[in-house]
Amino acid sequence: MFLKRFRPFRSLSSRPQTDAEYVAAYRESGDLELLGELYERHMDLVYAVCFKYLRDEEESRDAVMQLFEQLIHDLRRHEVSNFKSWLHSVARNHCLMILRSRKTAVVEPADGLPPTDDDERTVQREPIQPSDDDDAFYLEENLTRMNECLQTLPLQQRQCIELFYLQEKSYVEVAELTGFDLKQVKSFLQNGRRNLKNCMSQ
Repeated sequence: MFLKRFRPFRSLSSRPQTDAEYVAAYRESGDLELLGELYERHMDLVYAVCFKYLRDEEESRDAVMQLFEQLIHDLRRHEVSNFKSWLHSVARNHCLMILRSRKTAVVEPADGLPPTDDDERTVQREPIQPSDDDDAFYLEENLTRMNECLQTLPLQQRQCIELFYLQEKSYVEVAELTGFDLKQVKSFLQNGRRNLKNCMSQ
């Protein structure tokens, strides 16, 4: 990988093992080596998300470093129950903010794979003009505020919102991953979106 790997901060027996343990240990200690080890676990995912939106290797590498610096502060301010999902959301929102600064939007490939230079259907640049609620959901002015408000939602609503909107799962996939039936999934999504928008409007 293009970034310097972070060294283990202590012996294997005393290091955290799971993402949740790393998050808890970092929030308590503020140890950047802990955060570095945790971030390294997901660095390839973060780069893939950044490249999917930015489509530029150097800019994507810069975004990965910027996101680590952002996590230094954000991870100590927010309660995070699922670090991988939360990090995916943070990376996505960071890239959307970059795209907004360009006054352009990237349309994602339908197959979910990273776009290629010769795949014209994957990317088109146009002024950002949200045409419906779903577009507006992703392009809220204050994306950091959206992350904060996500953490205030009831667990079932937050799970469905993150899977459906941020990880782009289908209704059926959300139902399979959460154990909810389709009617519950749609209800949690509807109520979650309403609560999220109410939170962001405050």
